[in-house]
Order: sequence, then structure tokens, then C-alpha cells
Amino acid sequence: MPARVSETFVLRTYPFREADLIVSFFTRDRGKLRGVARRARRPKSLFGSGLERLSHVRMAYFERENAELVNLSGCELMESQFGLQSDYARGVALDYFTEVCEQLLPPHEQNEKFFRLLGAVLEYLRAGGDVWSAVAYFSLWAVRLAGVFPELRVSHESAEIAEEMFTTSLKSLAPRTWTKNTASDLRRQLIRTMERHVERKFLTVPLLEAL
Repeated sequence: MPARVSETFVLRTYPFREADLIVSFFTRDRGKLRGVARRARRPKSLFGSGLERLSHVRMAYFERENAELVNLSGCELMESQFGLQSDYARGVALDYFTEVCEQLLPPHEQNEKFFRLLGAVLEYLRAGGDVWSAVAYFSLWAVRLAGVFPELRVSHESAEIAEEMFTTSLKSLAPRTWTKNTASDLRRQLIRTMERHVERKFLTVPLLEAL
């Protein structure tokens, strides 16, 4: 099949053989895919820093018929999240975004709205936005776009926040004092629902609870 180039968010990488990587990535036009990046672990790799967690890249790849993994031939870095990783809370949020994408998104299924949601929360955090606002906003929209949004049984304040999030863009949300107590009942219910949906606990939940 001819080579493709897709706008992509890199989700995870796994060591493979001596110098290769298995890459899970979320494309705007083809949904979530997995592929092999040959020699990506070598110092002079063609991929450079483009395979870091949640890097926004243009990924070049090609598929073979009936093959489970695509072959990655290179990528062009569009936006790095390296600056967010130096802050502990933002780094945990990146882990959370990544894991939600991995568990909720089915392979080979385009989801333009989910792609734009991920880009929006990352842009918001890079601009210095509040971590809990981004996490709660992403969680609400992620389960809604995945079709597993639960019946909300939360405090009046959290219900107001949820309604505002579904009718307002992230940048336009009304200023609020976001604390662990403010978002805890909403966040915990959404996390439990997603845990039941994927039939296992998210690895990042204990880290989120500790913040």
C-alpha cells in the first residue's frame, strides 16, 4: 500500500528487538494505530524526539495487507510536550490523557472530535492553564465521545460545572477555584465508570488521587 502521512499524537512506545520500537499512535484520519519504528532506539534515528509521549507529529507510514502492525518510516515534529513534563502535576495529567486514549479508543476508527479534544487540552496546559480544569474537561468529553457517559449523581456545583463544560470551550470556561474537593465527586465517578468499561484500573489513578 502507498505510504501515508497523518497528523498524529504519539501515545506509547514499547521496546522491540534490539533497536526497534512498537509505537501506539492516534491519527486524525485513521484513528488509533500501532506500528514498528525500525532503528528508532539508535542515537541517529530518523525519528529523533518525535516519538516522545503525546508529541504532535506528522507520521509517515505504510501498511501491508492483513498485517497487524504498520511500518513507520519517519515523522516530523509539530509540537512537543517536553515543557509540560518538568511539572509533576502536568506530567501525571499527560499520563492520564495517554491511558484514557489507549483504553477508550478502538483501533482503526476515526474520531475527529476526540483528536481535537486532546489537542485542545494540551494547548491549554502549555499556555499555563489549570491542571484540574483540563483533567475534568477531558474526562467529561472523553466518556461522552466514547459513548459511555454515565448518569451524573454529583453535587449541585459539580453538575453546574459539567453543564458548563458541555456548552463552553475550554478557553472560555468561567474562572473557578479548582481544588481536589471541588472536582473529587465528579472525577471519581467518571474514573470508576471508565474502570468498569475497560475492566481494569487505570495505572494513573493513585497518582491523581495523591495530587
